[in-house]
Amino acid sequence: MYTRASFAWYGLDEAFTGPRWLMRAVTTADGVVRHGSTGHGDEPSIRSAARPAEETAKERFTVVVTVAAGPDLRSGDGTGVLDATTVSSAAWLAGSGLLAHTWPPQLDHSLRDDWLEQQTETAFTLAHDLEGPEWSTLSLPVDGRASVFRFRESEFGWIIAGPGDQDGDGTFIGAYGRGMSPYGLGFARLPDLTPYG
Repeated sequence: MYTRASFAWYGLDEAFTGPRWLMRAVTTADGVVRHGSTGHGDEPSIRSAARPAEETAKERFTVVVTVAAGPDLRSGDGTGVLDATTVSSAAWLAGSGLLAHTWPPQLDHSLRDDWLEQQTETAFTLAHDLEGPEWSTLSLPVDGRASVFRFRESEFGWIIAGPGDQDGDGTFIGAYGRGMSPYGLGFARLPDLTPYG
């Protein structure tokens, strides 16, 4: 799936020496790859009775989401329109990705779907107000060149969103993580996905 993408994938640069792994790539109905994620560090797990909060709190990971830029498009099956992708798209995907691997330890499992729906709606709203007070700016290197990202921390982890290649390769970068500081991260295009397994 990853090899079918028409855009370059991003991950952490060579300064990160820990484990790397692929998550999943998402395609349209007609098979066009729209976005995907690369993982770094511990593979995040959802809290459960078998994975208590004390255990998941020790997880250290960063997930980098690469999103292909694009205008409004008709879906392949002709049933709707795919929204244009922007930095907000990257922020939304990063925020929802973080939520998928997080939930309050005191929350009953039967209530998780309601909690997740509420939090996901909040993440969507925040992602579409990147100039709002919930966000700050953070300068991080992309392929060795400084780039300005929108940045937000929460009790569950942190979220970053910004442009990919500054020369205009048509991508946006989102990232989320927990247990690893976002302040020293650097992103890079991945010429080879072999290190990700």
